[in-house]
Amino acid sequence: MNEPNNQKTALIISTLSSFTTPFMVSALNVALPTLGKEFALDAIALSWVATSYLLAAAVFLIPFGRIGDIHGRKKIFIYGTAVYSFFSLLIVFANSGNILIGLRGLQGIGAAMVFGTGMAILLSVTPPPRRGRVLGINVAAVYLGLSLGPFLGGMLTQYFGWRSIFYVNVLLGILIIVYTIWKLKGEWAEAKGDKFDLVGSSFFTIAMLALMYGLSRLPHTEGVWALVIGIIFLITFVIWESRIHNPILDIRLFTHNTVFAMSNAAALVNYSATSAVTFLLSFYLQYVKGLPPRMAGIVLVSQPIFMTLISPVAGRLSDKVEPRILSSIGMAFTVIGLVLFMTIGSDSSLTFITINLILLGIGFGLFSSPNTNAVMSSVGKEVYGVASATLGTMRLTGQMMSMGLVMLLFSLIIGRVQITPEYFPQFIHSLRLAFGIFASLCFVGIFASLARGKVR
Repeated sequence: MNEPNNQKTALIISTLSSFTTPFMVSALNVALPTLGKEFALDAIALSWVATSYLLAAAVFLIPFGRIGDIHGRKKIFIYGTAVYSFFSLLIVFANSGNILIGLRGLQGIGAAMVFGTGMAILLSVTPPPRRGRVLGINVAAVYLGLSLGPFLGGMLTQYFGWRSIFYVNVLLGILIIVYTIWKLKGEWAEAKGDKFDLVGSSFFTIAMLALMYGLSRLPHTEGVWALVIGIIFLITFVIWESRIHNPILDIRLFTHNTVFAMSNAAALVNYSATSAVTFLLSFYLQYVKGLPPRMAGIVLVSQPIFMTLISPVAGRLSDKVEPRILSSIGMAFTVIGLVLFMTIGSDSSLTFITINLILLGIGFGLFSSPNTNAVMSSVGKEVYGVASATLGTMRLTGQMMSMGLVMLLFSLIIGRVQITPEYFPQFIHSLRLAFGIFASLCFVGIFASLARGKVR
């Protein structure tokens, strides 16, 4: 096996997959108002188009990360890309909002298989001194997908319809599968022979489903009960995992590894505080400002462009400078941008929106690569899949909590109505409240980031 060639191939494959899913998510955010008109969906139902995908991906990420460690990461990666691409194709033919939401959930299962193995494969073939660099490139691919998503998503939606976004995903998925089978040599199953923890996986799945559903249904009674059930199953999961020989999530990674625990906590807080920003601003620009999808995409692209530019540099720096310093500075930039967004109104200028998005882009870029490097450098090879999946779960859970908060605010302030001019004041009030809560979360996250201790 030619190791340098395999390292290059793994980087290309991981980078392509890291580009594809963020591209789809950010492109679809711009398309949501158009999609809402076609299917007559209210604000909360539109939120579920994004949330069902995140929920499924978050629920299955750690189990599939563990399955990849046991049975082979390359195999699960290929299967996951195939599942993701297949349901992307089916979404093209969706003829109702409920069918679309259901298919998005199934697409999320494929995404979980990819997220839980792609990063782990890359790190399995990359020597430690180069990890920061390849992680920086990988994170840059995520941000490139986020960058091109709003712009190309707006163009595709305006000129070819929202369904064209999923055609692009199908083509990228096929390309990744073919290239992986053709070029990537070997298989990675460092935990081969271990038993898969089906009981623990079931506890985790029920806990995540109940917690996320409950969060989306607050303040209704069913939402409260779902949260209680979710917390009970989460506690049961932790107790079970701490007592068995081959857990899907080694609790000792959190109790005996401060860097791992606090870096994951920082990721959870960061994504909880930032993930719904593009979703909210897409609605604001198209509904309140009356911009067409293409123009809304051009405004939104300013944030991920700066994320893309900064993340490779931050990744390289994190091989020399303590990741907690870089990540904490990044979170501070994010807090400033979110605080400024608390003043948003119907008369806010596009210049104001763009400057704040640039601040958020700088913050994200400085945070993500060093934080990922800290997580993966704090564990051994045999748990790369679980470590990668755990970090991915923090990201997706944070995204879910971010969207859950938005759905809660929409439910309390706007209600189950389509966003029309008469409801613009309530919508803007929801925006300001959301940005205020996000800024507070991110401020707390700075201290979680600093508390992780030294990696080296």
